[in-house]
Amino acid sequence: MKRFKEKIEACRKNPNIRALKMCHGLCPQYFPLKAAEALFQKLSPYFTLWFSAQIINELLGARDKRRLIALVLATILGNLAISVLSQILNRAFQQAEYLLDQREAAAFMRKTLTLDYQDLESPDIRKLRRKITENGKINWYGRKNLLLTVCWGMEEAVDFLLSLLLSLEMFVTICGAGFNLWALGFAILLLAALALHVSLMSVGIRKMSSLANEIGQSMLDENRVEGGIDVYNMGKDIRLYRQDGMILKIKRKLLDAQTEINRKYYTTQYLYDAPTFAVEYFMEGLIYAFVALYSFLGAWGIGSIVIYSQAINRLADSIAMFFNVKASIDGNTQFVAEYLSYFDLPNRMYQGKVPVEKQFLCDGGDNEYEMEFQNVSFRYPGSEEYALKNISIKFQVGSRLAVVGPNGSGKTTFIKLMCRLYDPTEGEILLNGVNIQKYDYAEYLQLFSVVFQDFKLFSFPLGSNVAASEAVDAALAQKALEQAGFSERLRKMPAGLGTCLYRDFDENGVEISGGEAQKIALARALYKGSPFMILDEPTAALDPIAEFEIYQGFDNIVKGKTAVYISHRLSSCRFCDKIAVFDQGKIVQTGSHDVLCSVEGKYRELWKAQEQYYVEQKG
Repeated sequence: MKRFKEKIEACRKNPNIRALKMCHGLCPQYFPLKAAEALFQKLSPYFTLWFSAQIINELLGARDKRRLIALVLATILGNLAISVLSQILNRAFQQAEYLLDQREAAAFMRKTLTLDYQDLESPDIRKLRRKITENGKINWYGRKNLLLTVCWGMEEAVDFLLSLLLSLEMFVTICGAGFNLWALGFAILLLAALALHVSLMSVGIRKMSSLANEIGQSMLDENRVEGGIDVYNMGKDIRLYRQDGMILKIKRKLLDAQTEINRKYYTTQYLYDAPTFAVEYFMEGLIYAFVALYSFLGAWGIGSIVIYSQAINRLADSIAMFFNVKASIDGNTQFVAEYLSYFDLPNRMYQGKVPVEKQFLCDGGDNEYEMEFQNVSFRYPGSEEYALKNISIKFQVGSRLAVVGPNGSGKTTFIKLMCRLYDPTEGEILLNGVNIQKYDYAEYLQLFSVVFQDFKLFSFPLGSNVAASEAVDAALAQKALEQAGFSERLRKMPAGLGTCLYRDFDENGVEISGGEAQKIALARALYKGSPFMILDEPTAALDPIAEFEIYQGFDNIVKGKTAVYISHRLSSCRFCDKIAVFDQGKIVQTGSHDVLCSVEGKYRELWKAQEQYYVEQKG
């Protein structure tokens, strides 16, 4: 009993069983429809075979016209009924298959979207995603191959049952004749050929699976390079710097590598397929010879040759295929395991349980609340170097904080920690005296409206981009766009908020400039209405006049909210209550603009480097 339970538990942990259960959960009608479709798909040739044999026997026997007409009509009408049902079931199965593929893709995307951010950025996990994609391109290895193999197995099971049913009469006849050397010799030869056929196919499948894994691994880096070539968005640079030659050279190199891989793959496949087919043809000839010999000896009629030769052939094939279905599943198991390992990635970041105070979620939060970093240090996963070291800073909710410093000084990492996209390696971040890890994670994220340097807009309608949702509050979206300085461009939009951005999905889509895109991203942050507004280089793509207009009205826009600015343009710092100067992962100075300009230090150095531009602009 204990061993039985262990086997059951092992079965539950089997990647293939888990994957099939997952697919059944995504689309419960998939497997029942496939079983029904396989039955009617395979039934037609056996139905025709049996009736054809009866017609032949009748023609060589009594030649009863009524019986012949009845047999012909039964053959035609029966096949018509089977064909209609088969088409209906095939159509239903195709729809179920499409539904399953779409739901699986959605489940895969959902997993990606719900990964801890540190895992989303992890090189190892990104490599795993590419590997799963590559597996799918090579004979659909992984989930798709498992489903195809299981469907193949269902078809072979139907073949086995129907061919066995048609062969029963022959077996009964042979057994009734007593011991026969011919039958014994045939059985031994057929079993030996069948065993050889199964062995050759099994070895071939295992070899091809191993080769596919090797190919998928070898092409990861090449395909990553190709995937990074965005001809649409890189169009201007490609033309101005004549990068077309370099890109075509990369493409040719990839094509040559793929051609060589295909040659190796299909050459290897041919070397294993050739002897397998030879044994299969030998089995087929042996069966025909045996059935014809028994017919010559008078064991059964001429028509029965058609039934028995085909039935025994199909029976032998289906038995061989059962073994090869198993070999195919075994060879694909490693790819299924890789596929499932992505879904098994845990969310290690503690989700917290403490509810976020309602005051934070409303405009006009209480200034008694504060955000504090206490000796916070941070290393990115897999890195030995600290991106931030011993950061300690406190600022009141409702204040304005500017974060400045050279490139790579840790400014964006500081924001990621504040938003809890990562947790500190050392130290604590407190909100109102409570470690932010203790707050309910989903509620905590609602506190922040952020515009990162690498923000993304989608090829969706303008309103959906602002609302980050299909449901759009038109009045609120329009107000946010006006506050972000996009009102004039909005009036020129042919369909207003319904105008699609870019032309990926809509030929009437509107192309927007980098500055316009940044204004839309700002509007999206304003639309969310969170108590913390974090702007990472919020005006980098804007001209000085547009930048001045944004900052002139921004104090009113974010009134009652906490605003954190990251900027290389130090003019924005004059609007802030406090400035934190970062350098090499540390805060080296804090204070107001006037105070920091009055003392020697990194801020004054940066300000002096830019001051001439502000003086020239003012003049």
